[in-house]
Amino acid sequence: MNILFAASENAWGGFLGMISSKLPGHNFTATGSFNIDSLKGVDVLIPTMTPITREILETADRLKLIQQCGSGLEGVDIKAATDRGVPVANVPAYTSGNADSVAELGIYMMIGLSRDIRGMAQSLRNRKMGEPQGMALPGKTVGIIGLGGIGKALVKRLKPFGVRLMGIKRTNPQLAKEALGLDWAGTPKDLPFLLENSDHVILCVPATPESTHMIDADAFARMKQSAFLINLSRGALVDRDALEQALASGSIAGAGLDVFWQEPPDPDDPIFSDSNYNVMATPHIGGSTDISMEGTAEGVAENIRRLETNNRLLHLHQ
Repeated sequence: MNILFAASENAWGGFLGMISSKLPGHNFTATGSFNIDSLKGVDVLIPTMTPITREILETADRLKLIQQCGSGLEGVDIKAATDRGVPVANVPAYTSGNADSVAELGIYMMIGLSRDIRGMAQSLRNRKMGEPQGMALPGKTVGIIGLGGIGKALVKRLKPFGVRLMGIKRTNPQLAKEALGLDWAGTPKDLPFLLENSDHVILCVPATPESTHMIDADAFARMKQSAFLINLSRGALVDRDALEQALASGSIAGAGLDVFWQEPPDPDDPIFSDSNYNVMATPHIGGSTDISMEGTAEGVAENIRRLETNNRLLHLHQ
């Protein structure tokens, strides 16, 4: 089969090589960028971060599967694919080790922001020892927006830190509260309460029309001035201009960002380049670990094997 990888060949540390090694005998091609000119002759598409529109799908003449290498399908027009009889599948974070790796990055950001990692670097440059004084995690309140695979992985890892845990879940929040041992849980309509009471606000929800810019100027105004925002999900959840204003005005104490309003972001954006802003930014590598990459590659390969042998595909979306 002809398999198209819609990214550069070396993206994510050579992820394409990991998949192709599991599927000998197939023809793999990389687009070289997050762009597709045509799907003619393609049997399987791995979209990565490339938008898959109805117009692009109309160029397909033999497409049998759109298989995402991860969980994010917000860039794929699933209805258009379904209309053409093309199944769409992903590799959920909880099945691959991705959720665990992303949760670890979230905790790294929590600690880095609380201990003022930028201030540490400045103290070393200025030969100042014992500065800055940071904030410890015990007794702090962590508000987790989204209790799917990543949210659950965070809860599991944060409990030993002695924090108070709050969560937002779209449905059955009380059931999640009891199952996960949270101190409080609510639905999206209760988001203002979580924002007002959290020392760390962590975003773990997919990007949808409802969640786009869920963290806007009003949301920042509700947060504590000592609070940190951490986005582990998708850049569209946060209003970029509102974030810059919150950092500039001191409405929040800092932000941890693994995802952005555009990717790659402009490295000269003041949000990253202004030394007065307490920001930790990482290049969308939450799930880029040895364990997560291996699990995700195996998830992609398994569905392609199933397609080849006419077996039931896993994790389909319609």
